[in-house]
Formats: sequence, structure tokens, C-alpha cells
Amino acid sequence: MSQRPTISFAKPSSQTEGVVVLLNAEEGGLPASASTFDPQGVLPRAIEAASFKGKSGTSADLLAPHGTSLDRLVVLGAGKPSALDESGWLKLGGAVQAAARKAKRVTVVLDIDSVEASAEDAARIAMGILLRAYNFDKYKTRKDDNGDDSPKETAFVIACADPQAAKKAFAELEAIAGGVLLARDLVNEPANILGPVEFAAKAKELEKLGVEVEILEAADMEKLGMGALLGVAQGSERPAKLVVMQWNGGKAKDKPVAFVGKGVVFDSGGISIKPAAGMEDMKGDMGGAAAVTGLMHALAARKAKVNVVGIIGLVENMLDGKAQRPGDIVTSMSGQTIEVLNTDAEGRLVLADALWYCNDRFEPRFMINLATLTGAILIALGQHHAGLFSNNDELAERLFASGQSTGEKVWRMPMGPDYDKLIDSKNADMKNIGGRHAGAITAAQFLQRFVKETPWAHLDVAGTAMASPANEISQSWASGYGVRLLDRLVRDHYEG
Repeated sequence: MSQRPTISFAKPSSQTEGVVVLLNAEEGGLPASASTFDPQGVLPRAIEAASFKGKSGTSADLLAPHGTSLDRLVVLGAGKPSALDESGWLKLGGAVQAAARKAKRVTVVLDIDSVEASAEDAARIAMGILLRAYNFDKYKTRKDDNGDDSPKETAFVIACADPQAAKKAFAELEAIAGGVLLARDLVNEPANILGPVEFAAKAKELEKLGVEVEILEAADMEKLGMGALLGVAQGSERPAKLVVMQWNGGKAKDKPVAFVGKGVVFDSGGISIKPAAGMEDMKGDMGGAAAVTGLMHALAARKAKVNVVGIIGLVENMLDGKAQRPGDIVTSMSGQTIEVLNTDAEGRLVLADALWYCNDRFEPRFMINLATLTGAILIALGQHHAGLFSNNDELAERLFASGQSTGEKVWRMPMGPDYDKLIDSKNADMKNIGGRHAGAITAAQFLQRFVKETPWAHLDVAGTAMASPANEISQSWASGYGVRLLDRLVRDHYEG
């Protein structure tokens, strides 16, 4: 992957070099510091010539400004001051990184006319820089098309009123960003490199941060009766793994909160094989497990004061003579039987056993599972909201609020007995599909049968975790969706 930029904080100073980025609010005047870096006063003319009005993400450049040793002076639009909330500052940081790409040294001056930037705002700009700078290029051996290599490292200095406070605030945000980038790396890796064994090994590396990691092998799962999860894996030469991660940052007596992720490292659809077009994207069918792993990294790295369990079921859904067939009936760890009508509805089988195991062993305060589960959720919500299904109004409301704060948005979908009966089977306790209609909802109803009365939420992230639209803080095929959302949920409601 591309090397992360280095970020530091300092008091404003005229003694700088490289590229200076000034932030300008929409319809606002130039910041007072502009004259420091534009002693000849040509910046107003340059802005006028570029029809620059300060709209978010727009910029005006002054190359090698006369009377200075700077390479460039960039005025970057910060948009309307009212839009500079938490998410707004993060996006502005992404715009800073984009405007200054390929520079070796960049100074960002937080002196915006009519806006007073806090230490937390400075830290969010820094986080936005980190997230936008991510580029999954580890397998590229040739230079860019223009023949130029980007610098190996860009050093950003954020000039703000209280550098020490900004540095302290950024320490936690950097930990969260690390979790996001880990999740992106996992989803972006090709399936020939990242199988269940390799994914489990990546999770094992979290022990360096103090996370306890336990890996259950196929034989362990067989003893536990995980026939649903193992049925998905039986067509692959790669063995299934169930990874249990524990971060014990709270009081010993406190019950943990729990997160469970679908980790299908590649999904061919099994015997119910997928169409060839777009099947390569199924390397990302472990986006839920990636988010859980990234979340555990974030919580451990920032030393969150809470007890957390993260469980990921890692399988590959392939087809050979040993693969399960449509019409097979499997017995889950719960003892409930499942008629497998479609082997491409496999993620819910993995989660059924993982959820039951989590609930049975840890008795958590709540369980939230994440899964790239259905194409139906894309039809319903597109790629800007994850589908939220829950048996608990308080948990659902907290998730919604966390999504609004972080920009990783969720939208609650309906559930109920009328939908639940659609997965009843004549031959087993249930079937793994409910028909063409309400596909995302019947998948959620299926999962609910494995959570008992524990507060639970299911996030269908098929539209948000992979093949995600490029935005101000992500140009990556994998977004790392869910890490910031769930970290905020934990921080606001379950720590301390």
C-alpha cells in the first residue's frame, strides 16, 4: 500500500516551505494570514481570475508566489461555515490531501475568516488527510501513466492555535483511522492472497495491541455442532476458521458488547453459481469481518474503556464434489435445522452459528453483526446507507445517531411476523431464502432466529463496504465502512 503521510501540529509561522494551503469559507474573505504568504498581494487577483468563491472542495493555485520560497500557495474552499461539523472537517481534510498530492511538505493554515477552528477540528482535518491518502497499490510495479512517481512520503504540518491539544485529540482519531485502513486492506486483498487462514493470521496480529485472539479450527466447530457454517466451507480446499477477539478495557464485572462479522473470503455462489460478470468483486464478501477486525484494532489502539468481543466466521464458498447442494438440510449449532434452497445465500448460514456461539458463550449486552449480505439492500438503499435491522429500538436509535455523526449512515428497515413466515420450510425448521420479494428483510428474519432475546442489530453493508463510490475521504474500492460508525457507538454509550 502507499505510504501514509506524516502529520504534525505547530503554531502558525511564516517560516515554512513547500506548499501552503489556506482555507477559505464560502463567500467569506481571505483569512488574515494570507498576507503572510502573499507579500506581493497577488492572491486576490488569482482568486478572481479563477472565479473562486470558497465552495467546498474547490481551489485556486498560485504557483511559486513572488517574494516567497514557496512552491505553491493553495486556497481551498471550506464551504459554508454551518457545514463545518465533525463530518465537514473530516471531508475538508480529504480535500486538503487531494489538493496537495505529490508535494513533499505541506502546511495547512487553520485560519478561516468567520470560523474559529478548535483543536478537535484540526485533528479531524488530519484524520481526513490520512483516510484520503490511502491507495491500495501494493501489487503495482509500474509508474503512473504520466511517468512520475508520487513522493514516498508527504509531511503535513497543521498550523493551529493549540498544537498540543490537537496532537492529543489526533492520537485517538489516528487509532480509529488505523482500523479503517486495516479494514480497507483486508477487503482490497485478492482472494488468492487472503483466504481464511491468512485472514485469521491478520486478526492474530492484533495481539500486539493487547487483544486476546483465539482461532477455532474446523474440528472445534464440528464438536460445537456448527453445521451451518461448515456446510458453506465444505466445497473449498481452504479450511474454515472462527476467530474470537477480546478486548478487555472495562471493568471485569462488566458484560461485553459484541460484534460479529461475515467473512466469506470469496463467494462463487457454490452450486447455485453466480453469473461470471462481476464475480471478481466477491473477494470483498468479507467486508463485515473486515469491519469487525478494524473495529477491534481501533478500540484497542485507543485503549477504549469497555469490554468487547469480536467474532468473525471465515469461509470460502466454492463448488466441487464435496460442496453442499440446493435441497440439503443442515443442523446449526442452535439445534435448528435449515433447508439450503440456494447455496448463494451462504452468509446467513455462517452468521447463524457465529451469532449463536457468541450469545451462548459471552452473554453480551448486545450483538451487532455486519455482512455484505444481499443485493436486495442495494436496490432498496443504494450505496449511501447501510440497511439496519434490529429487535431493539434503543440500539437502533443509537446506531442511527452514530451514523449521522460520522457520515457512515444507516437506515432502519422493517421486520415482523409476516416477513418471518416467509422463511418457514415444509422440510426443516426454516429455509435459507424467502423468495424474490423483501430479500434483505427475510435475510434479517433468518438471523433473528439465532439471537434469542439479546438486543441485536444486523447491518447489511453490501452497498457500503465494497465497490463503494469515491468521496472526499475515500478513493478506494473498499471503504472500511463500519469502523468509525461502531467506534462512535461504543464511545458515546458503552465506555467507562
